[in-house]
Amino acid sequence: MKIIYAGSPLASAMVLSNLLSLIKESSISSQVEFAGVLTNPPSPKGRSRELIPTEVSALAKSMNIPVFEFDHIRKEAIEAVSPLKPDLLVTFDFGRIFGPKFLSIFKFGGINLHPSKLPLYRGCSPVPSAILNGDSELGISVQKIALETDTGAIIAQSSINLTGKETTLSLMEGDGKTSPVTQEGSKLLFETIKKFVSASTPEDVPSTLQTGTATFTNFIKKEDGLINWNTEASSIERKIRAYTPWPLCSTLFNGQKLSLLKAEISPLSEKITDSTIVPGTVLPFRKDSGIEIMCGKGTVLLVKQLQLQGKKPMDYKSFVNGARNFFGAILG
Repeated sequence: MKIIYAGSPLASAMVLSNLLSLIKESSISSQVEFAGVLTNPPSPKGRSRELIPTEVSALAKSMNIPVFEFDHIRKEAIEAVSPLKPDLLVTFDFGRIFGPKFLSIFKFGGINLHPSKLPLYRGCSPVPSAILNGDSELGISVQKIALETDTGAIIAQSSINLTGKETTLSLMEGDGKTSPVTQEGSKLLFETIKKFVSASTPEDVPSTLQTGTATFTNFIKKEDGLINWNTEASSIERKIRAYTPWPLCSTLFNGQKLSLLKAEISPLSEKITDSTIVPGTVLPFRKDSGIEIMCGKGTVLLVKQLQLQGKKPMDYKSFVNGARNFFGAILG
């Protein structure tokens, strides 16, 4: 079976690496070939704006897997992939739309790994959405690729228990080698690929149509990270975790952008009865805990790590040492 893998960022490269290892150590190793990788073209990064290839591209080249880089999956992509006569398309975190002509190249069509229990959280930001909503678990689905985004029949599903401490970064990329999503997702993809290896037609692989009410996620914009201090501390705390590593949550202090990188809900929440304290007010400093900021409905956010515009990230004690007139200031 010839597989084309499609993906771009680090999390997708981690899944590809796991799949290569799982297949190599399995009974189907002689029956599976990764014939190529589809990924985004190199993009400018850093101050030098040097063109850097995607993590998936770098991994594939190190494994001597042919790499195809396209901004869009159109005629050029079809002409490049068709001669390989691939059997199955496997995708995770690619961000490109596959049309019927491209999918027709593959004998068994395509499968996609999506970090939600579909039809919940269709779209491009399922992990931040789960954190924002305070979910107790994060679903993982392997679906057949359909022409309408994330509507394909489900081949396999699993879930990851959430503690309420996770960030999008910790769930997707972890330590850069393993993470909850990539580890569980790789296992589901591997088991699914085994089913296709023993199948004669796509219909031989069992799947079920999605049922239940579908919900949708949106593309995250930079301005989504702006903090509204009139909301409750619990909501702001989830937002900080959901928008790590991007776009990060921020507010304004003395006209400068101030990013809040780590925070908790303060024990003072629901104990402050002074209704004259404006949300966004930085409360008197308590050295043993963090920086407390007034939020909506009498709740208080306890900030542990911050980053002022143009500066490096700092723990709250280091930040306080260099921030004049911070306590008593009204942020935002």
